Amino acid sequence: MGCGASTPEGADGAKPEKKAGSGDTAGSPGPDKFFKEVDKVKKKQPDNLCAKYLDKKYYSTLEGADRDTFYKCVRTGIDNPDSGMGCYAMTPGDLTKFKPFFGKVIGDYHKKDPKCALTHKNDWDISSVGEGGVLDLAKLGMAEPISMRVRVGRNLAAFNLPGAMDKAERIKFEQTMLPAFDKLIATEGYGGKVYSITPDFGADGANPNFIDDAKYQELVKKHVMFKDMDADPYLKSAGISSDWPFGRGCWMSDDEQKIIWIGEEDHLRIMVMKKGFLINEVFSELKTMLDLVETLEVCKFAKDDQYGYITSCPTNLGTGMRASVHVKIPNLTSDGTDAKAKEVAGPLGLSVRGTGGEHTPIGADGTVDISPRARLFIKECEIVEALYKGVELLMAAEEKAGKEPAPPPAAEKKADAPAASTAASPEPDDFFKLVDKVKADQPDNLCAKYLEKDYYASLTGADRDTFYKCVRTGIDNPD
Repeated sequence: MGCGASTPEGADGAKPEKKAGSGDTAGSPGPDKFFKEVDKVKKKQPDNLCAKYLDKKYYSTLEGADRDTFYKCVRTGIDNPDSGMGCYAMTPGDLTKFKPFFGKVIGDYHKKDPKCALTHKNDWDISSVGEGGVLDLAKLGMAEPISMRVRVGRNLAAFNLPGAMDKAERIKFEQTMLPAFDKLIATEGYGGKVYSITPDFGADGANPNFIDDAKYQELVKKHVMFKDMDADPYLKSAGISSDWPFGRGCWMSDDEQKIIWIGEEDHLRIMVMKKGFLINEVFSELKTMLDLVETLEVCKFAKDDQYGYITSCPTNLGTGMRASVHVKIPNLTSDGTDAKAKEVAGPLGLSVRGTGGEHTPIGADGTVDISPRARLFIKECEIVEALYKGVELLMAAEEKAGKEPAPPPAAEKKADAPAASTAASPEPDDFFKLVDKVKADQPDNLCAKYLEKDYYASLTGADRDTFYKCVRTGIDNPD
């Protein structure tokens, strides 16, 4: 598996001189041409996993439609060298067909092991989590209801994944989903409406659920609908945003707490979002809705024997789940950044970002979005448990930060006062020459990653000596 058709032997058993996949095709460049670009990216962007594991010999074994499809899978990582993952599956079978490539990328991203042979298992049972399955944020010191969201990505086995769909298939997919939405609308506790930005259904005529741009923008502002994907260079290069806005829309329940996106990065993004204290409620409501959708014959979700639920991006494989809460931590963000929050959350496997999504600022009141990073080789119940425990530790750090004395105003500090010298720890300038080198050479070294010169310089005497003992091994042993 993983290769295209082999080169046939001649009648005398000798192989023809022409090498498989040696030249350009209408849908993919030849190996020599392509790897001139790949090698540039490998050198300049060593963290680009797509470029890291692209192998010229393997690419050369592919030919025809197989090579064209594989090129579509990896093109975005070369077009966009700053990509972290840099590749997307185009069909539900690509993870198996192109396993020599995808296996390494997936193993490295999820387990730092390109030879990873683990098998994913799904399990939504939270009865043993928290207090009999109850995860109450109020018991962690939350004084007011907070925003909670849990979503999963799903793709139908009968269709190409979004990157390989053409306009006709996108329309057909949307039409295929309409009976599922009709069932939700007719079910007590759901109701709701379908909002579509597909201008028309082509030969099948008008789209009964079409909304104008004003309504679409209103839903985007409410975070009910996703933004214009065609403006995203990564999705554009992968073909995922093609034919915009055909095949895109959403269903939303009457209470506006349950939403299903149609035609984003995956066929479906199924989510529940609400304000409250009980994470388990959001989790259980999502599972109930997911089970209801999956009872329909048309909703046979694509799965892989090793990687669980198939998603376009390998980062979301397995559970396809992202569970998040908005947490107010004004003490940890008093400097206007989320750096201190990341120091606490990072080692716990949690991501910290702005409330508007990745690369957005933290809230003016110190509110940040917290979510577990893991998706694959972890059970759904474990993701929710990790979120709850992470918030618990983050709130403890927030309380501790509130008890620490505030630094003196700048006017009270002695101008140009040198950092206190000690016998047991190096001066900031000397120490951070080493730290900065480790940061550049070993980006996965978490100690070096989160060491800050300003913070180190603020420590004096025995405190700095003790702190230096805490972190010294990470600098002495960069790997």
